[in-house]
Amino acid sequence: MPQHPQAEASGLSESDIRRRRIKIRAWRRGMRELDILVGGFVDARIDALSEAELDEMEALLDLPDAELLSWLAGGAAPPPERDTALLKAIIAFHTHDGPIH
Repeated sequence: MPQHPQAEASGLSESDIRRRRIKIRAWRRGMRELDILVGGFVDARIDALSEAELDEMEALLDLPDAELLSWLAGGAAPPPERDTALLKAIIAFHTHDGPIH
């Protein structure tokens, strides 16, 4: 696969550029609540995500805001094809069983 011109010029790998794009998209959802929920998770965990998980994250970022927020906030259960380990990890990242300080 040919390397992306931006990767070549910056010295970053394709994976690094992909992760940066996901970070930008995660913090610019259009709803502040989603920016915090998705962006916070991405900032903390993006470097540990596999290529398959990056694919899944990009698919989640393509979903309508109201639909994704409903799943993350517990307003509705996601359909089985979206109820994945990554979605559960995002939800768990923002779930606190005790004091947060």
